[in-house]
Amino acid sequence: MSKIEIDAITAEFFGAFDNRGGEVADVSRIRRLVISGGVIVLTGPKYTVYTVDEFIEPRERLLAGGRLVEFSEWETFERTEIVGDIASRFGEYRKAGVLDGEPFEGGGTKTIQFVRTPEGWRIAAFSWYDQP
Repeated sequence: MSKIEIDAITAEFFGAFDNRGGEVADVSRIRRLVISGGVIVLTGPKYTVYTVDEFIEPRERLLAGGRLVEFSEWETFERTEIVGDIASRFGEYRKAGVLDGEPFEGGGTKTIQFVRTPEGWRIAAFSWYDQP
């Protein structure tokens, strides 16, 4: 059951950025998926550490402001290890969209740390690396 819940949270996380077909991306749902005090780290190409709000706010503007449209990202590979009330997921992903009128595609690697809370599984931290 835990793996099914973690798969669902991961899919919901990736879906938070989807604005294809004129839909509004719901990036704010990440506040519900990540525990209070969760840590978010971009390792490359520019190392940056974010709080949840620091991560969400610029992405909401980008996805709702018309600069980035028809955007989605999805997992292409994952390996999840669960031990008791902690889990670690390592995966690769692809993304595609239209940024400032120019189509683009890319991908990278994400690692997501999960903890089981009284409300169920939540993300404690995640890090990612975008391939150049």
